[in-house]
Amino acid sequence: IESHFASIPGEWYRKNKISKYEGYYSSVIYSYFASLGLQVSCEDMTNHGRVDMTVVMEHAVFIIEFKTVVGSKDKGKAIRQIKEKNYAEKYKGLKLPIYLIGIDFDKTKRNVSSFKWEKAETAVN
Repeated sequence: IESHFASIPGEWYRKNKISKYEGYYSSVIYSYFASLGLQVSCEDMTNHGRVDMTVVMEHAVFIIEFKTVVGSKDKGKAIRQIKEKNYAEKYKGLKLPIYLIGIDFDKTKRNVSSFKWEKAETAVN
């Protein structure tokens, strides 16, 4: 992912503040996944909020949250939100492995500052 964002021309950031918003980063990742023909849901509603992006495949579910941060401040913020808001609960009924992916982007460096993932508990309560 870092190489992917590093290849975006710096000129594209000139005279705009697009790199300050998580929607920019999520749209780039969305375009990549959608071009592969994957089933991608953005702003996926749950009873506790909205997941930035969910990818449901026949073998697994990937819950992805994006956050923009400054330097190392708030590192891990994205994955913390997934866990705090229990976004995985919505997909436990599918009886598939669920992976939580939190990606923090540094506003200044315009690239990934933290990429954390873990497998969620999938037992249905």
